[in-house]
Amino acid sequence: MNGPVGDEPVGKLELVHTFTGAMPTGVSVSHTGRIFVNFPKWGDEVPATVVELRDGKEIPFPDQEWNNPSGDDDAGAFVSVQSIVVDPADRLWVLDTGRPMFQPTRPGGPKLVRIDLDTDTVAQVITFPTDVALPSTYLNDVRFDLRRGDAGTAYITDSSVSGPNGIIVVDLASGASWRRLHDHPSTKAEPLHMFRPVVEGRPFLERPADGPPNPMTIGSDGIAISADGARLHYCPLASRRWYSVATDALVDQALAESEVAATVTDEGDKGGGSDGLETDDAGRLYLTSYEQNAVLRRRPDGEYETVVHDPRLLWPDTMSVATDGHLYVTANQLHRQARYQGGQDLRRKPYALFRIRIDAGPVLLR
Repeated sequence: MNGPVGDEPVGKLELVHTFTGAMPTGVSVSHTGRIFVNFPKWGDEVPATVVELRDGKEIPFPDQEWNNPSGDDDAGAFVSVQSIVVDPADRLWVLDTGRPMFQPTRPGGPKLVRIDLDTDTVAQVITFPTDVALPSTYLNDVRFDLRRGDAGTAYITDSSVSGPNGIIVVDLASGASWRRLHDHPSTKAEPLHMFRPVVEGRPFLERPADGPPNPMTIGSDGIAISADGARLHYCPLASRRWYSVATDALVDQALAESEVAATVTDEGDKGGGSDGLETDDAGRLYLTSYEQNAVLRRRPDGEYETVVHDPRLLWPDTMSVATDGHLYVTANQLHRQARYQGGQDLRRKPYALFRIRIDAGPVLLR
């Protein structure tokens, strides 16, 4: 007799790098193939919150000085970075939460920093006023459209667990920023009766060492711009639904909030909870699926397909579509952290960076 049949993987996942120290979140790949990774300060020892992978080593980027902040309000150094993104002009942008250990933000800490990769030097620092980066704000992920405005526009998700969620819009020329969809229902975590996530076959809840479990309350997280630049897609972490909004409305400061909200579209159930979203130049939208150890994508015709499903994809976090025709994705076992496991850290190193061939490139909106 044959034995029981196991869960079969889909797609050919290639291991790029393993991490034996802090857990990574973001990854981005330059047009020349340089790979950058970041590590937020959530409790692990983080020697550098932004690194470049060179010859299998994690090198502080752009240097160690930028990774040694003097405090949580240091506008001249990285405090705790959640996301890094190479833009269509092949420049690296660093999104600094300013919130190590989820402490309230202090002016100067939350910021968006541009590093020119031809010189590996910081060329621009954009900080946020207190009515944009609130004390509770958690700057999660960012996307760029360099066709809008004199120097382009950035869109950032605020995934706060304790305050208003929303989208932050940044004019890259002036550094001006403003909030949109502030506390809009589409940016909020769904309650348990609407979304009960299951990861590795177990209900996924916040489980403190003392006290009852609580639902995860992380709001707008994943973000991606449609290939034509007309729609911004986003999703709460605690939801199986995703949404889009007209970028014309987000950038028009003359519009009332209700007029912006009127352009929101419920894109439906995507089959699982997602951390990261991404786009390619073929008009396909990618979404991680942390409940299924998978990456899915929606084709332009609206059909969904599985790009990769693999037991090694334990909490696929951030994706990067690279010019080499691969999709890169981090797997960091986020759900095994102590805060979700009754105070016990069940993560097992190493964490991993993978890639899979997709024969498509990034969207160059410029």
